[in-house]
Amino acid sequence: MNDQKINSRIIHILENYQKIAVVGLSDNPARDSFGVATHMLRNGYQVFPVNPNYETVLGITSYSTLKHIPEEIELVDIFRKSDMVLPIIDEAIQIGARAVWMQLGVINQRAAQKALSAGLEVVMNRCWKVEYSRYVRSL
Repeated sequence: MNDQKINSRIIHILENYQKIAVVGLSDNPARDSFGVATHMLRNGYQVFPVNPNYETVLGITSYSTLKHIPEEIELVDIFRKSDMVLPIIDEAIQIGARAVWMQLGVINQRAAQKALSAGLEVVMNRCWKVEYSRYVRSL
């Protein structure tokens, strides 16, 4: 896929999907997931932490799985190892998410294809925070 199509998809996601489940969100400020989720919150997005190891992250209830979130999720942002992504994609499809975003370094072609085949938009191996900052600078 060419860069123009990828950038167009990223812009569409940033502009249209406000309810974001962050899978693997840590309560450790030194972790990338913490910084990205904090940036999302500061910029008006609604964040739903998904991490069974915590009751709350960033003062928000943390859910053990995507299926436990009581609201509609538009975007699933994934901070997990590449080989752990496929079950998350399956859950994203089950809950009716519109898009999945695999963070920088998270690459799973099989999972991406499964999401695309189910009609989800897919971003892979990109940092949400970096892409958001790039998008804002372009306005």
